[in-house]
Amino acid sequence: MSYKIRLEIFEGPLDLLLYLVKKDHLNIYDIPIAKVTDQYLAYIELMKLLDLNIAGEFLVMAATLLQIKSKMLLPADPNQLQEEEVDPREELVKRLLEYEKFKEIAENLRQKEVSQQEIFKRTTPQKIEAGPEEKEVYFEASIFDLITAFSKALEDIPKEAFYEVIKDEFTVEEKVHQILHLLLVRESVCISELFSQAKNKIEIIVTFLSILELIRMKEVAARQKGIFEEIEITRNKENIIPYDRRGENQITEGK
Repeated sequence: MSYKIRLEIFEGPLDLLLYLVKKDHLNIYDIPIAKVTDQYLAYIELMKLLDLNIAGEFLVMAATLLQIKSKMLLPADPNQLQEEEVDPREELVKRLLEYEKFKEIAENLRQKEVSQQEIFKRTTPQKIEAGPEEKEVYFEASIFDLITAFSKALEDIPKEAFYEVIKDEFTVEEKVHQILHLLLVRESVCISELFSQAKNKIEIIVTFLSILELIRMKEVAARQKGIFEEIEITRNKENIIPYDRRGENQITEGK
């Protein structure tokens, strides 16, 4: 594909690993490295299929996972004392825990900044209405939630068809306008509905790229009512909670 998107919404490789651990409710202290490595590589392949700019650290992490996987497949050295054996996953687990803690601290600081802005914010007098209805709260969908939805839309397509040359039957520009026009008459639309309306795999790919482009331009937001639930596309609003603030999505410490 000649259409390449550079996204600011991309998280890093550690974000992807944390996403995979949470998605399958895995114990972070006992990661099934073979399963996670296979899933990680599958996401990398999807990114390549979409011709997205993949940062070098994604490929470095892929090599690290493959190295850990190969070490765990090797038989234990009978000449090495049992107490000297080191779990190949130990360093990775340590990095994941430190990274998750860093993200939590960063989010807490961000929330404090928002709170301080609200304290000193000058507001104009407004009429107070009795019994205002509370807004429904949504969570921001991560890039990996979006790729997961895209992957599900391609499940029934033969693997060998992934690498066909894509013709200009559908363009990102046209699809962007179609989605924006739809959101003029509807408040939101499910991403699965957009995919189901596609005539073939080419249109599914173009639809997905169009959604990413609209998110990059801050024209739309991808939101969910709960962790790993259906993704809705809506015009960008301020009442969507960032992905990192999903309290119920925190990794619990293993027993």
